[in-house]
Amino acid sequence: MSTIIYPSPIFGPVHSRRLGISLGINLLPADGKVCSFNCIYCECGFNEDHRPKQSMPTRQQVAQKLEEKLQQMSAEGQLPDVLTFAGNGEPTCHPHFAEIIDDTIRLRNRYCPQAKVSVLSNSTMIHRPQVHDALMRVDNNILKLDTIDPLYINKVDCPVGTYDVGLIIDRMKAFNGHLIIQTMFMRGEYQGESVDNTSDSFVSPWLDTLRAIKPQQVMVYTIDRETPAHGLLKATHEQLDAIRDRVIALGIACSASY
Repeated sequence: MSTIIYPSPIFGPVHSRRLGISLGINLLPADGKVCSFNCIYCECGFNEDHRPKQSMPTRQQVAQKLEEKLQQMSAEGQLPDVLTFAGNGEPTCHPHFAEIIDDTIRLRNRYCPQAKVSVLSNSTMIHRPQVHDALMRVDNNILKLDTIDPLYINKVDCPVGTYDVGLIIDRMKAFNGHLIIQTMFMRGEYQGESVDNTSDSFVSPWLDTLRAIKPQQVMVYTIDRETPAHGLLKATHEQLDAIRDRVIALGIACSASY
């Protein structure tokens, strides 16, 4: 199977379906994956297949490499639209995540003040006060919520350790609207069971939850690259458009990426 392991700490820029010209910041090791989820659709593969031997980059390494890249991009006349924390796993797992966010905002303000700072997170660390506060300081606090069904979460997102979706939802509400919900919709089967979350039995409770969380925006998307699990299928354009329109009907901005 084909998987993507990103360089660390800086990669790209790449063209993001949802964010534009994105300069990636990977706080995980360059030779493997570190994540509190083990999603069956993850482009980086399963955790157990990519155990890193290297360590996470230090705060100082991240700041140095980011500044060097922004200086290069400035000289080339192509500054990024967004600085995106993503890469080989969950960025908020880094012990100095909050301090790195502060460094990144400082460098953004110096070199590309129009760029947004975005964090793609699976939401598992938002109970940590320093993570919550750091995410309040970024422009795009993008948090995953694939469903509110615990059985589906355990089958598809495969949390490493305890995961209580009710507590996650409560902590999402604590952002007081300063968050973007990102949800993966797909079809197909895994280990003989359906992983289709496009039906109303999944979508309606999810919509009720969005109404309670009150995010500033929702991003719905589907599989874009090869997945480590076989049998997974993209949601159709029609399915994503229908879900997007139901979110918009709640008065919440929503985009669909195919």
